[in-house]
Amino acid sequence: MVKILMGLTAVVVIAVGGYFGFELYTQHRITGEVEAAFEQMRAGGGKASHGKVSFDLRSRTVRIADIATESATQPPVRLKIAGVTAAGVGQPDAGRFSADSIETSDIEISANIAGPAGGSLSYKMPRVVMKDYSGPVGSQRPPTPASVIEMYRSALDQFAAVSATSISVPSIAGAINFGAALSGDFTYSGMTIRDIKGGKIAAMQIERANFTFNTQQAGKADKMTGEIANLSSRDFDANAAAAILDPQKANDDRYYTLYGKTSAGPYTVTSALGLRMRIDQMTIDGVGARPSRLQLPALLAMIQAAGAKSPTPAQTREMIDKMATLYEGMRIGTAEMRGLSAETPQGPVKLQTIRFNLEDGKIGEFAVEGLDTNTPKGPIKLGRFALKSLDIANFMRVSAQFANPVQPPSPELIAGLFPLIQGVEIKGVTAPFKNTGKFVNLDGFDLNWGQFVGPIPSKARLTAKMTTPVDATDPAMKALVAAGLDTLSADADIGAEWAEAAHSFVVDVPKLEVGGLLKASARVALANVPRQVFSASAAQAIGAAAQIEAGTIELTVRDLGCVDVGVVQYARAQNVSRDAARQAIAQSIRDTSTTETIAPAMEAIRGALISFVETPGQTLVVKLTPRAKVPALQLVQMLKTDPMMALAQFRIEASTGL
Repeated sequence: MVKILMGLTAVVVIAVGGYFGFELYTQHRITGEVEAAFEQMRAGGGKASHGKVSFDLRSRTVRIADIATESATQPPVRLKIAGVTAAGVGQPDAGRFSADSIETSDIEISANIAGPAGGSLSYKMPRVVMKDYSGPVGSQRPPTPASVIEMYRSALDQFAAVSATSISVPSIAGAINFGAALSGDFTYSGMTIRDIKGGKIAAMQIERANFTFNTQQAGKADKMTGEIANLSSRDFDANAAAAILDPQKANDDRYYTLYGKTSAGPYTVTSALGLRMRIDQMTIDGVGARPSRLQLPALLAMIQAAGAKSPTPAQTREMIDKMATLYEGMRIGTAEMRGLSAETPQGPVKLQTIRFNLEDGKIGEFAVEGLDTNTPKGPIKLGRFALKSLDIANFMRVSAQFANPVQPPSPELIAGLFPLIQGVEIKGVTAPFKNTGKFVNLDGFDLNWGQFVGPIPSKARLTAKMTTPVDATDPAMKALVAAGLDTLSADADIGAEWAEAAHSFVVDVPKLEVGGLLKASARVALANVPRQVFSASAAQAIGAAAQIEAGTIELTVRDLGCVDVGVVQYARAQNVSRDAARQAIAQSIRDTSTTETIAPAMEAIRGALISFVETPGQTLVVKLTPRAKVPALQLVQMLKTDPMMALAQFRIEASTGL
């Protein structure tokens, strides 16, 4: 709304400046030129009138009273100006008009807004002053717009041909009314626009804006009041805005920069329902658009064609697709909010930063940092939460397919959601653990996936590190409590990747550490993995999985206390000493390996397991190499029915050491 307001302010004053044609210093000729400019507007289907026109030869000052115009668009835009004074006027050449200053008084702009609900919008500006104006005599082209879009195009074309060193608007008052859904008023103070030339504005600023809105949602009425200070923007390019609205550029796939860095803050808002919020600063930079994707006229035409009737599922999908295309047409170098705090009925919330960027309909990264809030069980803190490569445009398209209530989504459609986001990162989480007064700490969680085969990722990696209290009331945790552990930490790095050239799939675990218990690493390889196993069709994927063969399996486990936990648990259960318990566990391994009929390959691991139990702090290394081709699905079935037979399919190497 602020940028539209700035644009309207500039366009209004500039358009008024274009009405003046200074020829020879006579009252008659000045009046004739003004009337010709107004007649040009009437010829385009609009309405235009003015009062007395006067000219002071000594000061070269033109005054026009009681200007009133109404556009030919439906619904129309109405403009009233009590008076316009242009001082120091001149005519550098036959086609241009200049003035040292143009001052307007009591500007009123009003318009009804089309749509199912309807509404109205109005602005009032007691005083607007423009310095060092230069522009064409009259409009660049006949103003015959058939729509609001065409009206904006005409205004932007006119704007590109003028220059001025500054426009100042001390105060603006506005009102909006959409009935019970939304109504209210707003004010702006201290607006300045500087260095206008060639369709560009070097800098725009508003010192302060205040608003009061009345809303009603879900049967609840609310009154919201707010204030925003220090709004500034630079490097606005009206030529880029005109390109977006030009049907002739519908195939232009280049990005046009609309404006540079824009910032505002602090921003405060208060709700009658109990919300109080403050944002210290908001910043957006590098905003651009490409006309081939950002075709506003097509979207507006579709919305108007739908009218007040509920759209059909097909119309809804088409409209969502158009909106998704708009996202693909926008670019945001970076957008950021800092220092957000809120008082809600549920308690206070603080947030340091929200940050994102956007290009080709995708958010490269959406990040939330520094969350601090409270729950009935205790405080919650979040250092960082980020979504990586979030495809907003295609998410909208896919979600539109879920809108058909008579047709449930297919597995292929659900699988289509995977490529729309390619990673999640979480850092620095502290949350209460039940009602114990203790906390769970998530130091880091980073999950990424990619290398898509169709919609299915064939590569993924997870790193995570966390600490949680041991729940003494949980029967499953009694062994840890007995061993003196009151917290449990985990640190993991797990990756998986398919190599198409080698037809192999490898799960690699370079690190898996459970604090105070064990530290492990592992590598599991599968061979002859076809591309079809990543199909979104379950039947095709299962059929292709029959070709997969087991590969080499490697496992390394270092004892950091897990054997002692098992020994303590056994000792308590059997009411024996720890040394006796350790020897009993080792003996059970010996007895099992000698009393059961098992594959001879198990003999290789028996001694390593006994040594691992008998000597604390040992490192156990196990490697399983297939003796021949072993179908992976067949191996899984054997593990369920006859684990020893499954192990017999491998050559087993095992060793221990400190």
